[in-house]
Amino acid sequence: MKYIFIKNHQQVFPIEKMCKVLEVSSSSYYKWKTKPISNRVLKMNIIKEKITFIYFSSKQRYGSPRITIELTSLGYQISRITVAKYLREFGLRSKLSKKFKVTTNSKHNYLVIENILNSVFTVTHPSKVWISDISYIQTKTGFLYLTTIIDLYDRKVVGWSLSHGVSTEETSLAAWRMAIQNRPVQKGLIFHSDRGVQYASKKFVNTIESYNIKRSMSRKGNCWDNAVAESFFKPLKTALVYGNKLISKGQMKLEIFEYIEIWYNKKRRHSALN
Repeated sequence: MKYIFIKNHQQVFPIEKMCKVLEVSSSSYYKWKTKPISNRVLKMNIIKEKITFIYFSSKQRYGSPRITIELTSLGYQISRITVAKYLREFGLRSKLSKKFKVTTNSKHNYLVIENILNSVFTVTHPSKVWISDISYIQTKTGFLYLTTIIDLYDRKVVGWSLSHGVSTEETSLAAWRMAIQNRPVQKGLIFHSDRGVQYASKKFVNTIESYNIKRSMSRKGNCWDNAVAESFFKPLKTALVYGNKLISKGQMKLEIFEYIEIWYNKKRRHSALN
């Protein structure tokens, strides 16, 4: 690194002066400068540059598995173990996650539907299965509530709502209205959610059943029944909330928009889709 600095600044400072300040011998510098770089070292340096570029381009959201896949797609042959080694060498790591607060309020008198999805999260056509969930987003000025509707076919967030309250109108219905604008409802569509009041209320049920869809709800206390929705919120909170200084609600709204519409729907790699 010292030699590279000297080489890059030799038009600004005398070489001997820089060698003295950086405590390296001028003869060693000249020997290094004239020594050709091997193809192996050159290739390693290029890969290291690519790794850091991908890491920061993903806003520190990618760890070694997804960076390895990204490198492979660019034509580089490298193992995940090697990528992990370079990340440790640079002191880079994907942002840590934490558990998050559950929003489900299933203590209501509305009808609860059986789980007909039964944890089958792979479908072959769009608008066969939509899944939905709601989660808290913490900011320095209070909570926001993010509702998402994801199409299992391509994992796209087809509808979402970010609200200050948890009423049906603000959450599930608002997300539903966006979803049907972004993607046509197909015959036989299954809509899967938890047992929360926002999905069981008459207002929401009457709205979505007018489209002749099939409803499905997770079993009580079983988060695995809605694992895809859970896996969406975990990296989102990791990227925007955990390990960061909390931001205002206004700033968070912009961050959520960027995460969903620019990052998640258009750039993020989904292992379930290869």
